[in-house]
Amino acid sequence: MNDVQVRHVRFYEPEIIRLRGEILLAQASGNAAKAEAAFRQAMAIAIQQSCRAIELRAAVSLTRLLSNSDRKAEARDLLTPVYGAFTEGFDTLDLKRAKALLDELHA
Repeated sequence: MNDVQVRHVRFYEPEIIRLRGEILLAQASGNAAKAEAAFRQAMAIAIQQSCRAIELRAAVSLTRLLSNSDRKAEARDLLTPVYGAFTEGFDTLDLKRAKALLDELHA
């Protein structure tokens, strides 16, 4: 594999890790710690790759998990700066979901 192919494959890595976290949660609520670790790892890789869209998806997944675990303040503090980094695209589904979740956390 050449460098371009490796970068292309790695581009999907944070989304795959995020989806793994979602699957873990869907399988059993006892997987919350593993799912949280997956969401945090996905966010870290997305940040490293400067991929804000995937960072936002991972942040929304993690925020939902934290909110459902009675960690609402932590959830809000996590998602607010990620959402705030966007200056356009507010009509996209990902940003609409993030905004709705933030509105719910501020209520």
